[in-house]
Amino acid sequence: MLQALSLQPTAQHDFRQFLEELYQGRSLQAFRAGHAIALPPQTIWVVVRGVVQLSTLYPNGDEALIGLACGAMPFGLPLSLIQPYQAIALSDVDLMQFSWGEVQQSAVLSQQMFHQLARRLRQTEAMLAMAGYRRVEDRLRQFLLLLQMEVGQPVADGTRLSVRLTHQHLASAIGTTRVTVTRLLGKLRDEGWLRWEDDRHLVVLHEQAGRKVCG
Repeated sequence: MLQALSLQPTAQHDFRQFLEELYQGRSLQAFRAGHAIALPPQTIWVVVRGVVQLSTLYPNGDEALIGLACGAMPFGLPLSLIQPYQAIALSDVDLMQFSWGEVQQSAVLSQQMFHQLARRLRQTEAMLAMAGYRRVEDRLRQFLLLLQMEVGQPVADGTRLSVRLTHQHLASAIGTTRVTVTRLLGKLRDEGWLRWEDDRHLVVLHEQAGRKVCG
């Protein structure tokens, strides 16, 4: 189902370089992996380095993953209708902060940000399409392929996912239980579809080749 996206990694690098050159006096804000990121009502964050998990909570308390913001992607309350809407650093991240008014007043910044929002839209569409698979195993495979494109790093035998997602993260993303994800990951490993590295990062093996689109 998933196709390699046409946006090249250089486009992300160019936007990060644009931000760092145009806003040299602006400090980056660093968050350690696992830390929640505050979301003021009129603030846009842009990911300079790292990966941020975007999620919401259902009334019963279950968490649902609604997206991953990686290199150069913007996120924040002005860009979402979801409530509650929360952001947590999946890896150590550096973020640049803008006010919503600042984005609206800068044609150059708005144009650059539009291209990154298009990437978020593609990701969202892929996640919606993934939800249509009736078999949990198919949803898991499709989500791992999406992660391969979003946060993948080439290694000798496949693509290494640069962030470590827990089994609960994966379960929340595909609408199942942690126990089911644990069982299915073991099945995919036994089939030679993926492997774990010593530091518990997942590697999707070459047969499932995709293209990295996020740094």
